[in-house]
Amino acid sequence: MAFLPITVEEVEERGWDEIDFVFVTGDSYVDHPSFGVSIISRVLEAKGYRVAILSQPNWKDERNFNPFGKPKLGFFVTSGNIDSMVAHYTVNKKKRSDDAYTAGGKSGKRPDRAVIVYSRILRKLYPDSPIILGGLEASLRRFAHYDYWDDSVRQSILFDSQADILTYGMGENQTIEIAKRLAQGKSVKQLRDIKGICYYVPTSEYKPGPVVDLPSYERVCESKKDYAIAARKELEEADAVRGRTVIQRHGKYILVQNPPMPPLTTEELDWVYSLPYEKYYHPSYEALGGVPGIKEVEFSITHNRGCFGACNFCSIAFHQGRAITVRSKESVLDEARRLVDNPRFKGYIHDVGGPTANFRLPSCTFQKEHGMCKNKKCLAPKPCRNLQVNHEEYIDILREMRAIKGIKKVFIRSGIRFDYLMEDESKEFFHELVKYHVSGQLKVAPEHCSAAVLDKMGKPHIETYKRFQDEFYKFTKQVGKEQYLVPYLMSSHPGSTLKDAVELALFLKKEHIRPEQVQDFYPTPGTISTAMFYTELDPYTLEPVYVPKTMKEKHMQRALLQYFNPKNKEIVVEALRKAGRTDLIGNGKNCLVSMPQNMRTQKNSQGKQNNRNKNKNKNRNVNRNRHHNNHNRSGRR
Repeated sequence: MAFLPITVEEVEERGWDEIDFVFVTGDSYVDHPSFGVSIISRVLEAKGYRVAILSQPNWKDERNFNPFGKPKLGFFVTSGNIDSMVAHYTVNKKKRSDDAYTAGGKSGKRPDRAVIVYSRILRKLYPDSPIILGGLEASLRRFAHYDYWDDSVRQSILFDSQADILTYGMGENQTIEIAKRLAQGKSVKQLRDIKGICYYVPTSEYKPGPVVDLPSYERVCESKKDYAIAARKELEEADAVRGRTVIQRHGKYILVQNPPMPPLTTEELDWVYSLPYEKYYHPSYEALGGVPGIKEVEFSITHNRGCFGACNFCSIAFHQGRAITVRSKESVLDEARRLVDNPRFKGYIHDVGGPTANFRLPSCTFQKEHGMCKNKKCLAPKPCRNLQVNHEEYIDILREMRAIKGIKKVFIRSGIRFDYLMEDESKEFFHELVKYHVSGQLKVAPEHCSAAVLDKMGKPHIETYKRFQDEFYKFTKQVGKEQYLVPYLMSSHPGSTLKDAVELALFLKKEHIRPEQVQDFYPTPGTISTAMFYTELDPYTLEPVYVPKTMKEKHMQRALLQYFNPKNKEIVVEALRKAGRTDLIGNGKNCLVSMPQNMRTQKNSQGKQNNRNKNKNKNRNVNRNRHHNNHNRSGRR
């Protein structure tokens, strides 16, 4: 095994006289299947193509984009594992100082909107070379989209980047077909029938056909209702069985999204994960301290793709799809055996999961022929009556993995869908999860307790989590362990009022939960929740949705979830006053915070004033009574 070349010297060591594809990425080069660049480049290599990686080129000097010269077939461009704007900025739009996907862990090695910057430079330097976009940033920005950092609607990233083709979703098969046709000498125009891609054409060249015609870029800029409608339709068509061609007009051009590429079969997925990954960062980064992002995934194993949970704030449904595809049991176990041979392996597998760890089956039999339901979720607000629930194969994988010589522990960290787990009449998996696969803490995602907010999130109601919580601690006690749940919680999601945040704070107090971290809702491209945030409409009903947008209110909602932190006392008091819940300020059993000194002084002063007023009133009453009595006496006379 060997890393793919990232320098001219490494290309020469391989004896290559030319390169077929140059892969430009905003991340440091990590050859691990948790990194999209690694998967796509290894897939191309396995198909016989020569691929070089141009990692984090300094965009401030265009000469850094031509160390390999012009590739024979074209360029692939990605920002890396996540959207470059999310990588660079917090939800409060403050610049991050760290970067998990950069050697040394420091930010500043990729530009904002990396896909656009890289692609434009390549177009300038190599005007005739095909440029193909891929990865999360491109995939989620393929249509006109609300951009939180600009606070405006931007056109499709294809137009801004000046690229030729955009591959959306998990791109192995699109990439294989694109490479094959380019190698046959076909032009970019001859790629336009490939599934799972987007391209654009002048309106005059477009041939009308049976398509889903979205509201145009101009309309979604002008009308929030049209934006909400477009967002819903985009997600509805992201289904490999029933998804149709989708178009969106941008001025004199038409953006065309071909129907989705079908997910990889189990055999194809097994092949992809059998490729010769080094499972580590490139050795040139060692002097910088390596790439932090490898730590969580180096000894983790992916066994599935897709997620039918489809939370509204999550982009997985729009990128990977809702349909579940899985690797075979033997493929997963083979990877575990290979990990044992790794000299860095200490016996602990950190995760056997995916977008959701405990999904191994399609959610129902209906979807194979008809696709996923268009206007219904599988699990929320209540599980569908057609839901298939079974953990047997997952249990078998974990049991056999635990038995492999050299493996001490197998943990599950990528997230258990607790509502799905609670639908399993057999408690076998739940019991084994608690007994063998929790490393002290199990992270789960109830997100909120307000039914109104959870409905907007596309999550189950809190009663399901409470039942799960009770079962978890019951089984934990039975196996004689000290283990805890760590709930993920989200503040300021569309639909969440200050009243809802207070309700969540009271729930946390009652359940003795003190979250160390709270995630503010982050409006990232490609989600229904982001469409709600921007439009203040529910895309499914077009009914108004309350959206906390000011930094002040977002701060209040976040602070309420950590009401116990002394640093938050002042803002919590302010939030409770604004919510009309001053009854929760004080020393009572149900109070969230004690009364601040200035409020206590004010209350004491008010009390004294009230006493003075009472005395005055008392004196007035005495005088009034005296006058009344005197009057009566006069009458009797």
